[in-house]
Amino acid sequence: MQQGCARSTRCRIFPRVATVRTTKIPSPSLCYNLLQHRPLTTEPFYGSPRPPKQALSIENPIDRWQLLIQNAATALRDPTHADAVGAVGELTGTTALKHLQGILREHSEGRRILMERPLVQKSSIPYERLLQQAQSIKEQNKDKDTAALTFGQAYGLFLLRHGFDPDERDEIRFMSKATADDDELAYILLRYRQSHDFFHALTGLPPTVLGELALKWLELIQTGLPMAAFAATFGSIVTLSATEQRLLTQYYLPWAVRVGRQMPFGTLLTVYYEEEWDTSLEELRARLKIEPAPVLEDLTK
Repeated sequence: MQQGCARSTRCRIFPRVATVRTTKIPSPSLCYNLLQHRPLTTEPFYGSPRPPKQALSIENPIDRWQLLIQNAATALRDPTHADAVGAVGELTGTTALKHLQGILREHSEGRRILMERPLVQKSSIPYERLLQQAQSIKEQNKDKDTAALTFGQAYGLFLLRHGFDPDERDEIRFMSKATADDDELAYILLRYRQSHDFFHALTGLPPTVLGELALKWLELIQTGLPMAAFAATFGSIVTLSATEQRLLTQYYLPWAVRVGRQMPFGTLLTVYYEEEWDTSLEELRARLKIEPAPVLEDLTK
């Protein structure tokens, strides 16, 4: 029985301690000789601890390719994985960002945005006031009347309904900021990322999978960013049911193409939204040539 146990994996890992064998204790002189020849080291018997694994460098081209492959694989498996899709955009979006940079520099509000670099955070926007206004409108059942809403109220209602926090948007992680030009490109991508909920308020699209993909198609036409293209194409194929794909291709995609082309390229990023809180939602939509997205409830009746 003991031999059988000794051959088993379990007994090799958890050896029995019940079996006691008496052995002759070595003489003191022999112990002294053994200790004399023992190497004087503090290392454990399994060797020195391994150095911590170094993070991949965004400045090293080989590391950047490795980061891209890792995140692209994750995003392909799950196009709703925002971190991975965002990383793909950061690692591949330089050309599109430089195009947007030129448009912003030529636009009066765009130049101010680049110079002042506003951030969409609770500490830098009237967050509490917008939520209080939204709560009051909701209690009065006036939230469906978009003609009576300001842009700030529509944005506040969007945050209130879905429990969103402006501070939850990810920072830029994989773009170089070594030069002033690199830093400006990184800010443009951050501005795009932080303005996403403004686009929801403008279009009326909900943050459902179908609503997000419809908005991604509009963002793709308006910005040309690879992250929008990645989410719009692979997300449409992988995450939507047959019914949702029909709604996307029959209603939302034609809407996105129409609205995206009505506006000059990059218009969505040339708006200083923080100065439009008290502007009528309908007035801002008319100025930007944005028509509300189709309402899903109306399409499925």
